[in-house]
Amino acid sequence: MKLMRVGPPGAERPALRCPEGKLRDLSGHATEIGGMGLSPSSLDRLRTLDPTTLPELIGTQRIGPCVGRPGKIVCVGLNYTDHAEEIGIAAPEEPVLFAKATSSLGGPHDDIEMPRGARALDYEIELAVVIGSRARYVSEATALAHVAGYALFNDVSERAHQTQRGGQWMKGKSHDGFGPLGPWLLTADEVADPQALDLTLSVNGQSRQQGSTRSMIFPVANLIAYISGFMTLEPGDIIATGTPAGVAMSMSEPGWLQPGDVLELAISGLGEQRCRILPA
Repeated sequence: MKLMRVGPPGAERPALRCPEGKLRDLSGHATEIGGMGLSPSSLDRLRTLDPTTLPELIGTQRIGPCVGRPGKIVCVGLNYTDHAEEIGIAAPEEPVLFAKATSSLGGPHDDIEMPRGARALDYEIELAVVIGSRARYVSEATALAHVAGYALFNDVSERAHQTQRGGQWMKGKSHDGFGPLGPWLLTADEVADPQALDLTLSVNGQSRQQGSTRSMIFPVANLIAYISGFMTLEPGDIIATGTPAGVAMSMSEPGWLQPGDVLELAISGLGEQRCRILPA
């Protein structure tokens, strides 16, 4: 299933994207695409629905982040060998974890506002893993059974705030709108192998990132098992799994994002994003 949330910010309603591209209203059967609404029993119940019996959503609809009200966003840094190499850091021996504020989530086509004082705005295309059942001290062998689905994510970052303002990375990662998510959550049963997905990102039509989840240092199952040893993962929690090479900070003359720039992102099977950068 392709599960979506559509409508104005803060008033999104659950929706189902049908194979022919029509959007069907799920609000009569689901209160939210998130939390326990992503549990195995909840998803199984939605699978029994006949999409043709659901009201069609007609006209242009704003697409919101495909998961609502996550308890936490756990991000993984330096998880692609080529990305670690391009910024001159040895591949980590264990996953590098940091948090991103849940208030940073935005829709896949929402404008992205530069923070006040920003001077090093960057992008990071990532595979997002969304948890469907509680995971605490799980094994790598059973980790993928805890996944509700997968989505396209952009870990937008203000590098000066991230690296030059002291403390941890979170302050450069958490501005409002710094987490475009979606357009849809593709349920895990429709993803044969999360380590076989292609990722692409361009700025103003110029290719910047091209990679594959095959190149992850720590694959999805390993990440879930690892993270669940430090914190309990609850339904609706999001894991952003890292980015391949090509970020702006790695360029000989950094290609920081500027007002008016247009970002276009895609992951195979997970749809596309198109966002414009706005001044503060």
